[in-house]
Amino acid sequence: MLLTLLVGALTLLLTWDFVCKRHSYAVLSKSGITGPLSLPLVGCGIQALQLGADNIIDYVGSCFSSYGKTFRLWILNESQVYTTQLEHFEAILSSTTLLEKGQLYEFLRPFLNDGLLVSVGKKWHSRRKVFSTVFHFKILEHYVGIMDKQADILVDSLQQVADGEQVVDTLKYVSLAALDIITETAMGVQVNAQSDPDFPYIKALKSVVYIQPDRMLKFSQRYEWLFRVTAPLLHRKLVSDIRIMHDFTDKVIRERREAVERAKADGTYKPLSLGDEEIGRKPQMAFLDILLQASIQGSPLTDADIREEVDTFMFEGDDTTSSGVAHALYSIARHPAVQAKIYEELVRVLGNDPRAAISQSQLQQLKYLECVIKETMRLYPPVPAVGRYTRKDLKIGDQIIPAHTSIYMVLYFAHRDPKYFPDPFSFKPERFLDDTAEVDGKPQAANFSYLPFSAGPKNCIGQKFAMLEMKMLLGKVVRYYELLPKGPEIRPMMNFILRSATGMHIALRPRLK
Repeated sequence: MLLTLLVGALTLLLTWDFVCKRHSYAVLSKSGITGPLSLPLVGCGIQALQLGADNIIDYVGSCFSSYGKTFRLWILNESQVYTTQLEHFEAILSSTTLLEKGQLYEFLRPFLNDGLLVSVGKKWHSRRKVFSTVFHFKILEHYVGIMDKQADILVDSLQQVADGEQVVDTLKYVSLAALDIITETAMGVQVNAQSDPDFPYIKALKSVVYIQPDRMLKFSQRYEWLFRVTAPLLHRKLVSDIRIMHDFTDKVIRERREAVERAKADGTYKPLSLGDEEIGRKPQMAFLDILLQASIQGSPLTDADIREEVDTFMFEGDDTTSSGVAHALYSIARHPAVQAKIYEELVRVLGNDPRAAISQSQLQQLKYLECVIKETMRLYPPVPAVGRYTRKDLKIGDQIIPAHTSIYMVLYFAHRDPKYFPDPFSFKPERFLDDTAEVDGKPQAANFSYLPFSAGPKNCIGQKFAMLEMKMLLGKVVRYYELLPKGPEIRPMMNFILRSATGMHIALRPRLK
C-alpha cells in the first residue's frame, strides 16, 4: 500500500514537472538555447548543491564556454537564462514594461520589502519620480561635504597600519567609511561606524547583507521553509537582525517626523526647494527629509513606505560602493604608472594642502581618476549580474525567452568581451579617455557593452552620488598614501555584490612626512 502511494505521488510529481516545463523547454530548444543536463523534478539542482559564492563565477564562465553566449538552467521548477549577448541587454534593459527583477531578488524582500530596487508598476514609477530630487546637483553638493568629512576619518584610521609592510584588507576600512557616509546622507544621523563598528545597527546590516545573498547560492537554504529546517539558528539570527535594523530606521523616521511637525506647529518649518539658494547649506538634507517632505506635500508615503526606501538606499549605497573602491585600491596598488598619474592629477586639481576640503566641482575635474574607476568597474563590476523576470514570452531577434523565466545579464563576462574591450584582462584606464570610440557603428554608451550602473528606466538612480563618493574616498587615500602591491591575489566571488574570497589586500606608505 505504501509503495503504491509513493509510486502514485512520484507519478503526479513527474507529470506536474513535465506540464510546468513543457512550454519553456520547447521554446528554448527552438531558439537554440541549451544548457547543462536537467533532470526531472530537480533540474540542475544536484549541480547547484556544489555551488557557492566562491565558485559560481567559474561555473557560469564554463557554461558560457560550453553553450555559447546564452544558456539555460533549471533549479527545481525555476527557469533561468544567463546571457552576455548585447542584443539581449538592449532589448531587456530598454523596455518600459519588463521591469520586474529576477526571482533571486526575492531574497531581498524581507529586508527591503517593496522598495525601489524590487518594486514595479505605478508604485515604482511614482517613487522614482520623487527620488530624482534626491540626486539634484545642489543636494549632491551637500552630500559631498559629508563624504569629505568621512574620507578624512578613513585616512586617519589607516595611519595605524600604514608602515609600508603591513598587509591590509581594504574592504574592512572602506566599508565602514561608506556606511558612515550612507547613514548620514540617507537618515541624517551619525552612527560613527569607523570608530564604533560594533554599533548594533551596523552589525545587523552587515549580517543581513551577508546572509541573504549567500542563501541564494545554497540549495539547502534557498527556500524559506527549507531554510528554517536546515539552518534554524541562522534563520533566527536573520530575523533578529532585520528587526534591529527596522526598529532603528523606524525610530529615526519617527523622531524626524515629530521634529518636522513641531516646526510646522511653531511656524519655523520651511519646505526644501530646488530653487532655494540655501539648499546646499541646510542642516536637514538627508534622503529621509526629502521623503518626509514628499509625504507632507501629498505623496502617499507612510512611515513604512519611507522605511523601505531608506533601507533600499542603505543597501544599494553601502556594499556596491565599498566593492568598487576596494577593487580600485587593489588595482591601483598593482599598477604604479596608473598610480603616478592619479597622484599628479590630484595635486594639480586639489592643490598642495591635503587637509583642504574637496568640492563637487573639484571632484568632477578628476577625469583620469574617473577613468580608473570606470576601468575598475569594467573588470570588477560591483553588481556582476542584473536580472529581470518575464511574465510572457519575450522575442529578441530570432530567439524567444519563455514566460516565467528569470533572465540574468552577466556583466562580469560581458565587460571582458575582446570585441568591445581589446586586451580585456589588462587594467587600462586610458581606454575610457575617448568616449566617442565606436564599435558596430555605435559609441560605447549606446551599444550596451559597459553597464556598471545598469541601463534603461531601471538604471541605478544614485550613480552620480556613487561616482562622487568613490572619487572622494580614492582621492583622499591616494593623496595621503602610496599604495603597494602586497598580499594575495584576489579571487572573485559573487552573490549580489562582487567580492574576493581572499580579500582585497595592499600595503600603504605615507606620502606626507
